[in-house]
Amino acid sequence: MKPGTRLKSAACSTEVVVIKATEKAIECGGVPMAENASGDGSPNAAFAGGSVMGKRYVDADGTVELLCVKPGAGSLALEGVPLVLKEAKPLPASD
Repeated sequence: MKPGTRLKSAACSTEVVVIKATEKAIECGGVPMAENASGDGSPNAAFAGGSVMGKRYVDADGTVELLCVKPGAGSLALEGVPLVLKEAKPLPASD
């Protein structure tokens, strides 16, 4: 997988664009994402936290970064480990 790849969830309507890639499996709703998934399933209850359009999701190590371009009911994970929202960088003080 390379940056710029668009992935779709098989468990919900979530779609993401890969910003920073890894070879590990990216999941949504507890199901692996793919470029040609249909999105007509239902998310696993443990991974049904939802995804927010326009937000970036990262793992704790910073090895993967995803941009959500279409929201859905499933939450994003990297091989079963939930991804978290990337925090915005604080602006410098203008004192």
